[in-house]
Amino acid sequence: MRAGSIAAAYGSPGCPRTATAWPYWCVHPGPPLREIGCFVLVAQRLSFSRAAAELGMSQPAVSQAIGRLERTLELRLFERTSREVQLSDAGKVLLPYAESLLEQAAAFSVEASRLAAPTGRTIRLAYCPLVGGLAARVARRLSRRSPVIELELYAAGWSTATAELAQATVSAAIMSRPFPPGLATTARFHVPITHLAVPASAPLATASRVRLDQLAGRDVLMPRSRPPGGVWAQLAAQLLGPSGSRLAPDTLDDLPGALDLVAAGRGYLPVPRLLVETVIRPDVRFVPLEDGGVVRMTYALVWCQDRASAELMALVQAVQEILRTPRS
Repeated sequence: MRAGSIAAAYGSPGCPRTATAWPYWCVHPGPPLREIGCFVLVAQRLSFSRAAAELGMSQPAVSQAIGRLERTLELRLFERTSREVQLSDAGKVLLPYAESLLEQAAAFSVEASRLAAPTGRTIRLAYCPLVGGLAARVARRLSRRSPVIELELYAAGWSTATAELAQATVSAAIMSRPFPPGLATTARFHVPITHLAVPASAPLATASRVRLDQLAGRDVLMPRSRPPGGVWAQLAAQLLGPSGSRLAPDTLDDLPGALDLVAAGRGYLPVPRLLVETVIRPDVRFVPLEDGGVVRMTYALVWCQDRASAELMALVQAVQEILRTPRS
């Protein structure tokens, strides 16, 4: 907004209202944004009580803010009766200007915060321990950028990663479906379920292969929450069908940690090949499934678009590039 526009909007005691340039000391500050914000919300809700509730203020405080604004502008903004609140003619004219002013003020603050943030700042990535190798490759790639982007890695199961994203304590997460609603997902990839983890002392530990019907009457570990369409819901449907397996619900937040339950004899666990290739445990055996690979776990990079930054976009790009190339 030019100086002349500011003066035209607010006026200034002792300074003539002309189109000439205005020195900064000659500009009247005008009404506070807080009072303008009260005006906009009351105008949108046509209710002082509802506006006060949304603002976390008392109704008298909102009424006083509107009164101060009307006295400053020397205009009546609302027509009030005992039963309703309506905008005055002046209020109708000024409302779009007030809304635009608040939007510009918010944009000013956001941009100032972005410019004040140091370049090359650290961003935090939560990741399922199963895909730790991918997370490490992403960190190496970002460290080779100029300027360097420091990536803090945070191993977290599904529940923890979901909570961290909601609280904005991580910038993004590599996690499995179901993905938290309202967040962006990109760079999806699939991990097939190919093996069954069994205790090393179990009879099935020496088998070269295992079929689902061999699990009849046996306990198979499953998460308590199995959203429709997800990998665990698909597996549960197969196991409860012809195989007649018993499902042993538990809090399975990450598969590597769930191997402790397998070793303790709590049940068998379907696992992806990626886990078999990265975990070695003397107390657990991985037996190939006869129909392995039919069911797949889907992973993706999950992040909030409202908190996008240059560093976060670099992270998104790095994950996409790594998944397109076999080595990085």
